[in-house]
Amino acid sequence: MVVRLRAGQPDTSAEDHTIGAYDYDLPAELIAQEPLAHRDASRLLVLERASGHLRHRRFRELPELLRPDDLLVLNRSRVFPARLLGTRAGGGAAEILLVCPRGADLWEALLRPARRLRPGALVDIAPGFRVRVEPGPEEVAGGAERGAGEAATRLVRLLSDEAEPTVLIERHGHVPLPPYIRRPDRPADRERYQTVFAREAGSVAAPTAGLHFTPDLLQRLLARGVATASIVLHVGPGTFRPVEVEDVREHRVLAERFTIPEETALAINQARRAGRRIVAAGTTTTRALESRTDAAGRLLGGPGETDLVIVPGFIFRTVDALITNFHLPRSSLLLLVSAFAGRERVLAAYRAAVAARYRFYSYGDAMLMV
Repeated sequence: MVVRLRAGQPDTSAEDHTIGAYDYDLPAELIAQEPLAHRDASRLLVLERASGHLRHRRFRELPELLRPDDLLVLNRSRVFPARLLGTRAGGGAAEILLVCPRGADLWEALLRPARRLRPGALVDIAPGFRVRVEPGPEEVAGGAERGAGEAATRLVRLLSDEAEPTVLIERHGHVPLPPYIRRPDRPADRERYQTVFAREAGSVAAPTAGLHFTPDLLQRLLARGVATASIVLHVGPGTFRPVEVEDVREHRVLAERFTIPEETALAINQARRAGRRIVAAGTTTTRALESRTDAAGRLLGGPGETDLVIVPGFIFRTVDALITNFHLPRSSLLLLVSAFAGRERVLAAYRAAVAARYRFYSYGDAMLMV
């Protein structure tokens, strides 16, 4: 089969579709456990897609690295304290990760330990606040996230006579830090594991490429002539699931909710017609945009859900440049950036980042692929 790529997109090989080709060695001490004191002090590895050339910069230098007529697209989804910790009625700890609302007090949630949390089970979160597991479809999710024990996705109902569910979640919920951050969440994480432009709550993981921006940096980008637009994609727990199939084209991800405002679709379509670059801040932004771009390259506005898996061979129709953090081995996010810039070049860049002692993953440093 011949895959027709847009100009500048990498060719693919059979190895690009084998999950074993997406491993790399990472010393554990390079996995960032704490954020830097200043967001834009993060390092920025610039990868030129056409040549593979690398430059080592700082994120605060981003205005110098973008063109004055670029359009930068941000994900303004807000992380909510989705992790509820409680005690089962018969004793023992329970963890409930709220994923998606299904009613006023009904949620789809990831439960652990699943075998102890069958329909009808009650979990005490705080005085006057309980969670009941409801009948409904379940999906076993494995135990690869945080801690040991099987997890499963089920429906739960939040029970309280004292306050609205959203108030209870804000009051008693914990910041859902990623599983590779090996410490409990702290009050400071509520602000720091959040972009400065976050608005609509709904994510259980931060769109981490956006964590490096500051109000001052956004103002300097504007002064440079870089326009900004925004989308909303609520990040789900599937972002941390490893790819477990041999052929990466067979991998599936859980659907995530998104909205592309009509004004954003209009701005992007106008920019594309004018030959300007679309710069996506993050893989979440990229998936939302590419999910709603038709075969003619026109972006459609409005709400939707996406289970799009981007692997090498994918035809990018909207995104021209990508800002992203460093991603886990054998992950769907590593597949996406490899589709964008080429697997060999991305992995070479990762090896260079390890050698230069970059900080990895959510609270780590960033890349700019141009």
